[in-house]
Amino acid sequence: MFFDEAKIYVRSGDGGDGLVSFRREKFVPFGGPAGGDGGRGGDVILEVEPTLNTLAQFKRQAHFKAEHGARGGSSRKTGKDGADLVVKVPPGTVVRDAETGAVLADLVRPGQRVVVARGGRGGRGNARFATSRNQAPRIAERGEPGEERWLLLELKLIADVGIVGVPNAGKSTLLSVISNARPKIADYPFTTLEPNLGVVERDHRTFVAADIPGLVEGAHLGVGLGHAFLRHVQRTRVLVHVLDGLSADPLADFNQINAELALFDERLRDRPQIVVFNKMDLPEAQARWPEVQAALNRRGYTPLAISAATQQGTEDLVNRLFALLDTLPVETYQEVAEMPVYRLEEEVPFTITRDEDGTFHVHGERIERAAAMTYWDYDEAILRFHRLLERLGVVDALIEAGVQKGDTVFIGEYELEWSD
Repeated sequence: MFFDEAKIYVRSGDGGDGLVSFRREKFVPFGGPAGGDGGRGGDVILEVEPTLNTLAQFKRQAHFKAEHGARGGSSRKTGKDGADLVVKVPPGTVVRDAETGAVLADLVRPGQRVVVARGGRGGRGNARFATSRNQAPRIAERGEPGEERWLLLELKLIADVGIVGVPNAGKSTLLSVISNARPKIADYPFTTLEPNLGVVERDHRTFVAADIPGLVEGAHLGVGLGHAFLRHVQRTRVLVHVLDGLSADPLADFNQINAELALFDERLRDRPQIVVFNKMDLPEAQARWPEVQAALNRRGYTPLAISAATQQGTEDLVNRLFALLDTLPVETYQEVAEMPVYRLEEEVPFTITRDEDGTFHVHGERIERAAAMTYWDYDEAILRFHRLLERLGVVDALIEAGVQKGDTVFIGEYELEWSD
């Protein structure tokens, strides 16, 4: 089954904790601090794998976590970095943040990568805190927590030619005739419930074609799974518009499909288009062809009369497609090695709330991250964190909010007791 949407959870590795350690050597009775830094946490990376053409693998696994960094060692040894986790995705994958909907990356080239969750930095060991005034610091940092987020993956097929038309116009039959695709074909509307890809090869030249499931009125609004199908047209360089020779009004169908394409994406209005009038093996279509041909000529099109069922005119269509593709520039996409994340400076870096039972809660990304990196077992580390709260104005804000000695204060998930 074809899957073109998925939601996944990614979490990078935490940085390794820094170490509090001192030199303990036989002839160095007063050895200095020797605690090493923790290793960096692993990143979560999405990478394009050209052999994939669906997001089906994410139906089986939706959670991806990179490796944590190792703890720092004695003798100033830095802990081992956590291994990066590389997640393979098919070409044409659009990556969005599930919470905001913002596009993080558009991955189209084989081997193209983007970091979607950056690993936390390793905590500093006590050797990094030594100063002339404090030559034996009993202080270190815990590793920085990794990033976590939910992502929406959306696959847009990468094809040179998109075959569009109303349901049962003969798109899948045409694709099966001109390419190596073997789609399901039957004589009833909506036989095709998912896009099909095929490679067209003639004289050692190739292009990729995709038949897009039948579009109906209101497709640009999502009617009949319109959004799910229309996005696969966006990357095509040429459209083949198949008209049903047995339709009650082929020209009305032609107008409807073009309107839906333009309403979904204005750029599709100017996409090169070859119009084919299908089912010419049937007398009804043969009788209607002159009228349809004249009407399309007046609009500036040079339509082809074909029969996908008997392969009448299909080679002429392939030759015209090769000739047209040769005149068009190769589609270029912006290389996305890493999407920058811009963080606006918070006007209010923290907030303080008070529960009915008198418990205080301090919220703020910077403060909560600092709390997570604090060694609460060491008095010096606690004093350092307290000085940070003073510099950020948290202490004054808590006093102004009415905090008293013995009150409980939560900073993130850490429960503290207020003391003067």
